[in-house]
Amino acid sequence: MTGFDTGSLTGHAPQALLIAAVLAGMWLLLVVIRYVRADRGTRVSMRQAVRVRWGWVRLARMAGLTVTDKTPGLLAQITAQKDGPAPAPRVLTPRIKVKPDRFGVIVRARTLPQVGLEEYQKAARFLADAWRCTRVSVLPDGPGKVVIRGVRSDPLTTPTEHRPTGRLPEDVARWELGVDEYAAPVCVSLANVPGVTVAGTPGAGKTSGINKFVCDLAPSAAVQFVAFDGKVSRAEEGDYADLVKRMFAFCGDDLDEANALFKRLVELRRRRSSVIRDVLGVKNVWHVGPSRLWPLTVVLIDEAHTFFREYKGSDAETKRLAALTAENARLVEDLVKKGRSVGILTILISQKTTGDAIPTFIRDVCPVGLSFAQKTVEAAVAALGDDIRNWPDASPVTLQDPAYVGVAVMAMQGRPGFTRIRTPYVSDADAARIAEATSHLTADPALCLDALLDTTSNTNPGDDGQDGPAVPLAKP
Repeated sequence: MTGFDTGSLTGHAPQALLIAAVLAGMWLLLVVIRYVRADRGTRVSMRQAVRVRWGWVRLARMAGLTVTDKTPGLLAQITAQKDGPAPAPRVLTPRIKVKPDRFGVIVRARTLPQVGLEEYQKAARFLADAWRCTRVSVLPDGPGKVVIRGVRSDPLTTPTEHRPTGRLPEDVARWELGVDEYAAPVCVSLANVPGVTVAGTPGAGKTSGINKFVCDLAPSAAVQFVAFDGKVSRAEEGDYADLVKRMFAFCGDDLDEANALFKRLVELRRRRSSVIRDVLGVKNVWHVGPSRLWPLTVVLIDEAHTFFREYKGSDAETKRLAALTAENARLVEDLVKKGRSVGILTILISQKTTGDAIPTFIRDVCPVGLSFAQKTVEAAVAALGDDIRNWPDASPVTLQDPAYVGVAVMAMQGRPGFTRIRTPYVSDADAARIAEATSHLTADPALCLDALLDTTSNTNPGDDGQDGPAVPLAKP
């Protein structure tokens, strides 16, 4: 019987070897196809990933990421002889999985007793040298796991482009800003956020960042936009010429026109505040989310200092303009301080967000602040708060090199210090394409509210949907 079994196995050996060879060949073919189809940066990272895997055991021992286990394993206990020598201690090395991308490698590793997150973080600089990376970060990846991110090329100095898809966004409150210095995606939740400030010198990337934000949310009828641009008289003269078709209203640098539009928005805020409990059944729209008939209303105020400037003079015209800008500040303060719960988000954009450009009683209420390149520390402090003085390496003052056009700095919730973000470039042609394709979704939120109040049979307006036909546009 034993001889028969051995012969049977021997007879099947060629078949087993053939199957193994075919599987190995298919795996190798898939690797080659992935390598050929990858871009140049990813190919370099794929070769880097191979070196990381092959050299991990030796590197882990040299970097102090191993632990000695003096307890013999089960097999050693079974085979050990009573009078024989004690089994040698085992050196345990964490297991890793390596994934390459265009910037470097992502290594997911296990922790061991006495080799946890802190030990990996201490070894980060050794790993960076061994893997030939510009920088390495180590973050927790769940219980007993860490994720090690090594970037070979600096994502902050690598320009990226974003081509909007025109697809309906999964979450209208999600702002995908770009990638950080480790090429990790950076997203900000705008739910329950009353206001955002965006600062930076001319040409630093503010407009492109806003273009991406509008283009990503434009396919949803649950979002409506209104813009104030303080550096032009008409939309076709400025940065919003390609997006104006997706805006229910637009205002240039005319202070009287701006004042009238601010009043319209404050009146919308008041009406929403008075009916939200009866219509939506909640005090905060974010408990049910924006909808087509109760859209998130995004108020873009570019070159904001134009509308809040303090005019000084004794002549009648100067006094009139001073009164208008003072009232504008009061109206925008109302939107920022009271608009959060009714779905109004105000984004203020200016070269500097100092108190003379944006009144502090408005600026300091905005919890989200971004700053592109700045020339002075004072401007950086105004945009990001006094704590930026403690993080000089992350200061927007260091972003004045042309290589950093499109790079912003912000404080991220849950992260210490400040995060530098590479925002992608969105072309004017793509912005115009998205605005044209989604222009039929444009609606005046005041008319939406009228339609919602008239729909007495709708008991749950929040289920109205986000991509249905919009209320007809009415422009002043």
